[in-house]
Order: sequence, then C-alpha cells, then structure tokens
Amino acid sequence: MGAEISPKPNLRVADAPPSNWVDRWAPASWLPYLRLGRLDRPIGTWLLLFPCWWSQTLAQVNSGDHLPNFWYLLLFAIGALAMRASGCAYNDFLDRDIDGRVERTVNRPLPSGQVSPDAALAFVALTALVGLVVLLCFNSFTIWLTIASLLIVAVYPFAKRVTSYPQLVLGLAFSWGALSGWAAIKGSIGLPALALFAGCVFWTVGYDTIYAHQDKEDDALLGLGSTALRFGEDTVSFVGAMYGLAGILWLTAGALAGAHLVYFLAVVLVFLQMSWQVATLDIHNPTNCLWRFKSNRDVGLAVFAGLVADMALSWFAGLS
Repeated sequence: MGAEISPKPNLRVADAPPSNWVDRWAPASWLPYLRLGRLDRPIGTWLLLFPCWWSQTLAQVNSGDHLPNFWYLLLFAIGALAMRASGCAYNDFLDRDIDGRVERTVNRPLPSGQVSPDAALAFVALTALVGLVVLLCFNSFTIWLTIASLLIVAVYPFAKRVTSYPQLVLGLAFSWGALSGWAAIKGSIGLPALALFAGCVFWTVGYDTIYAHQDKEDDALLGLGSTALRFGEDTVSFVGAMYGLAGILWLTAGALAGAHLVYFLAVVLVFLQMSWQVATLDIHNPTNCLWRFKSNRDVGLAVFAGLVADMALSWFAGLS
C-alpha cells in the first residue's frame, strides 16, 4: 500500500472551486461537515438530481401536463442534496484510510482529522433522515422503489476493491432517480422510464470514467479498480460509446413517452456537447478531465429545459 500523505496546511479540498460559498461564508465550525457532505462541490448533487427531474417531467409529458409539478421538483432537489451528502459521508467513512494515501483526497475531513469517524456516522444518519422525510411525501410505490436503491448505495464503496467497473455500480445508484421520478407521477415503472434509466447509467459510466482519470496513478498503486485504468488510452473511444448509447436511449425514452420535436432537438444538442467532451478530452491532464466532468451539468440542464419546453409548447399548440 502507498505511504500516508500529509494534509496541506490550508486543508482546502483539491477539486473544490476556490470561490465556493462554503469556504467563503460558512462558519468555521461548520466547514468540515459541509465539506464532508460535498456542499462545497455541488456538481454531484446536480448529477444525482437530473435523472429525477428528467423522469418526472417525461412522465408529465406522457400525461399531457403543461407545467411540471414544482412541489415534486423541490422535493427531489432537497432529497438529492441530503442523500448525496449522506452517501459521500458514508463513502468517506469507509475510504478514510485510502483517502489518506491519495494526493487529491488527503485534505478531506476524515483523513485530515477534521471530523472523527463517529461524527461522520452521525452526519450520515442525520442527512439520511432528511432524505427519508422527503421520501415519505411520495406515493408508497415510489417510497419502496427508492428504498431498494440503498442496497446499491451500500455496496458502491466496496466495488473498486473487487472490480474494474465501479463506475457501473455508481451508474446504477446515480440513475435510480430515472425510475423514481416516473413512479412519483405514475405510481409504476413504464418502458420510457426504463429506457431513460439505462441511458443515464451509460452517461454516468462515461462522465465518471473521465473523473476517475484524476486518480488513476494512486488507484493503481493502491490496487483499486476503475474504468479509467481498465481502458487507459482507449478511454476516449469508451466514453464516446457510453455517451452515444446514452443519447440513443434518451431519444428512445422520449419516443416511447410521446415527447415532441423540442425534446428531441434538446437531446441532439446535448449529444453535440458530449461529443465536444470526447473530442477535447486529455486523459493525462487532470484539470482537463475535471472541467469536462463538470460540464455534464450543462447536459442535465439542457435535457430538463427541453422537457419543460415540450410541455409548455405542446399545451400552447393544443397538442396536450
């Protein structure tokens, strides 16, 4: 195993934006816990949230609604924030020894000693409780469906220890909202939701492979698996294939749900953005990888905007 790395004096996490609100405005006593829950790095919350929003609005397109259910949008946003914080803290608790040997993660609250293991577990429980309160606002099918995803969340931190494809496990966990959003509206799972879910899994595998290239040297030394290591110099082709499959499945989901032209145009534009990621990806440049990974927030916003526009324009045109 690799040697321990000493935390840097300022203890700022490596991939957190230097101007993030946590570092600028949060009380000093809150900083370690907000960092533990990744509130200084909201990209993960966005990526967990978008499948929920997409699925909800796709179901409403299918139902002929002309506006999204804003209460559900808010509930999914709060739930994504809470559960991402809980999941990250749980992952960090299990990985605290590994993180202390990786340059990019050595300043995280647990390996740097800012938060004790017991306090981290208390944070996991508290944020999970918030997520549960949110979940209880939905129908019973959605509640049990979403609870089922916790098994995947529980095993994810162990995946990199036993497989070269931990990104696939992450994809299943992060894409589960593509089922929950549809279920919240319909009370069941339909073919459009399954197609959307599969597309989101491929999307997640693609963008997290890009992200994993930041840690590939440390992962190799520690004997951990990742698709970044598995595909190495073939990563560009692999990510391109993942994004291509995601786009096809998102188009399929829209067709099955009865979406209209504006949604399909949004997905085409999104595919062009993902093509830019692949065409300009430099797997040997961590800054390049992080920037392309974070640009997937634009993918999420564009698909969501396409679905909302689909509802509004269809109503205006008398199609729903």
